[in-house]
Amino acid sequence: MPSDIAVGRKGGTSMPADLAVIGLGHLGLPLAQAATTARIPTIGYDPDPRTVAELAAGRPPGGGAGTGAGSTQHEPGGGPLSAAGIRRMISGGFRTTTDSAELGRVRTAVICAPTPLGPDRTLDLSAVGEAARTLATRLRPHTTVLLESTVYPGTTEEFLRPILESGSGLRAGRDFHLAYSPSRVDPGNRSYGYTNTPKVIGGLTPACTEAAAAFYGRLADKVVRARGPREAEAVKVLESNYRHVNIALVNEMAVFCHDIGVDLWDVVRCAETKPFGFQAFRPGPGVGGPGVAIDPNYLSYQGRTIGYPLRMVELAQEVNGRMPRYVTQRCATLLNEHGKSARGARVLLLGVSYKPDVADQEGSPAREIASRLMELGAQLSYHDPHVPQWRVLGRPVPRADSLYEAAASADLTVLLQQHRTYDLQGLAAKAQLLLDTRGASPAGTAYRL
Repeated sequence: MPSDIAVGRKGGTSMPADLAVIGLGHLGLPLAQAATTARIPTIGYDPDPRTVAELAAGRPPGGGAGTGAGSTQHEPGGGPLSAAGIRRMISGGFRTTTDSAELGRVRTAVICAPTPLGPDRTLDLSAVGEAARTLATRLRPHTTVLLESTVYPGTTEEFLRPILESGSGLRAGRDFHLAYSPSRVDPGNRSYGYTNTPKVIGGLTPACTEAAAAFYGRLADKVVRARGPREAEAVKVLESNYRHVNIALVNEMAVFCHDIGVDLWDVVRCAETKPFGFQAFRPGPGVGGPGVAIDPNYLSYQGRTIGYPLRMVELAQEVNGRMPRYVTQRCATLLNEHGKSARGARVLLLGVSYKPDVADQEGSPAREIASRLMELGAQLSYHDPHVPQWRVLGRPVPRADSLYEAAASADLTVLLQQHRTYDLQGLAAKAQLLLDTRGASPAGTAYRL
């Protein structure tokens, strides 16, 4: 088969779509936006009619139960994907659908279904399986099928491939191309977007890899070819776990340094001047977002394990998982040191999203910290410029309308997320007590983690 079958045609909105993005969540929409910007006729498929309807109306989706549910989207330049951004996509030819028949008319289909952690901390591949079954019934010969969801090594070949082949009657590597490419979307990053972030790809066959390269080459400045899909899948495992392990290390250092009276933030400032062998990570109240730590020991789609865990990953998850409890303890201690009990104390939480300058709350430690403070009897309020409403333990948390007045009246103000709009020097001057879990406030103006 020719290796260029993945290349889309340039054209206007009246031409048939060349690309189908399956799943319009935090992975799918940035891809669809990049493709539309590159003038690739694109459709977005999601089984959730609410997501599709909101996008068709020019509004960012609020989340739901479908493939694209659960997170706020972002512009390639790092800012939130606004209604204006969606309208630009629509004017560029992007359209959304819940009609799976549309999937049978494209040359390239990219599965961007979510794979959240289940109760047993294994990746839930059910949305990927559902997306694959939907696509398989419409799959045509010479189509390029790509998977971008976070998965275990082996998923593309051993989980996705059989579903596509049995549902379509076609054979991967012979009748259609199949490859994996780990998503590298970084919400809020204003330096790196889709174009200037290298794209890793690994195909089932060399022809599959080249078909994927032909497609992604239209979106990214650089395409990196892995040996195969397993290697490309393992890239995502390494990248995600690298982040979690290093955050766990610096979180442990934060607790250690506080106990011995050392300023960790000064330690990190000095350490990062080393020009080799060190990359600075900073502590925080916990780790959130869709980039979860992954232990491939639990291969849920095969019902087996590889016989040994990734001990560093397990330990990192344990350390990072303790941070919300530690932050809560620090809150109670600070209040007690200033003659106040946590019970009845007015506590203001600043920033409840998982990352600065985004609205996405997926995995944010703010929710656990809030619930623990509630259990101690604290009276909570919150402020977040990106989150207009917030519920914890099924109850709405009052939102502070006037930030400085709220900080002045609160017994304790806790910075959980450093949004760009926060004037931390001004907040420190107004707040009775300020606990800064991000080390963002000027030295000496607040208590730091």
